[in-house]
Amino acid sequence: MTDSASDPAGSPPPRFHQSIGRRLRGWLVAGILVTVPLALTAYIVWQLVGYFDSMVERWVPTSLNPGTYLPFKIPGYGVVVVALGLTVIGAITASLIGRWAVGLGDRIIARTPLISGLYGAIKQIVETVFAQKSETFRQVVLVEYPRRDAWTIAFVCGVTHTEVVREVGEELLPIYVPTTPNPTSGFLLFVPRGHVKPLKMTVEEALKLIVSLGIVLPPDRGADTLG
Repeated sequence: MTDSASDPAGSPPPRFHQSIGRRLRGWLVAGILVTVPLALTAYIVWQLVGYFDSMVERWVPTSLNPGTYLPFKIPGYGVVVVALGLTVIGAITASLIGRWAVGLGDRIIARTPLISGLYGAIKQIVETVFAQKSETFRQVVLVEYPRRDAWTIAFVCGVTHTEVVREVGEELLPIYVPTTPNPTSGFLLFVPRGHVKPLKMTVEEALKLIVSLGIVLPPDRGADTLG
């Protein structure tokens, strides 16, 4: 016999409660996955826009600021001004006088102690990253690190310097091995070309894989060859 007091008529079975609980948890996780990336992206963009707006307000005359004549501030005004300023500077630099001025400035800075080394390193990094023909961080590879039979994601970051090849006696590839989950820190290694396995995934996909601790997997595009 069943006890009617302990099992009242009409009470939902345990499986019903479990299915509702799983569904609610699934909806909560789905909401987090949709909301958190959008919220963080919007927050970062808004902070950058606010930074450029406040910076431009300090340097641009009040008469040229649209917010002076409007009852509200225009978000992104500083970004537009900075983009226009950089474009004008680039146009001037492309001219004959601009190239002469840049060359003169480089020579002056090169003779300035302490500043010359810092300026040279920053300029080289910026030129390498933004150069259209640069192959820096264009190739994702697998390399055995930190021991044999343990593989990690790395990025080919250029061509081997002649002195390195001469000292070692074979062609080596300079690769950057990022740390997880912060890919901005890592190690620069020189490894033989034959010890590197090229991958089809893009740099962006590899960075997502690193930052997500291997959770966000890129699509499989088949075999690739190292150029």
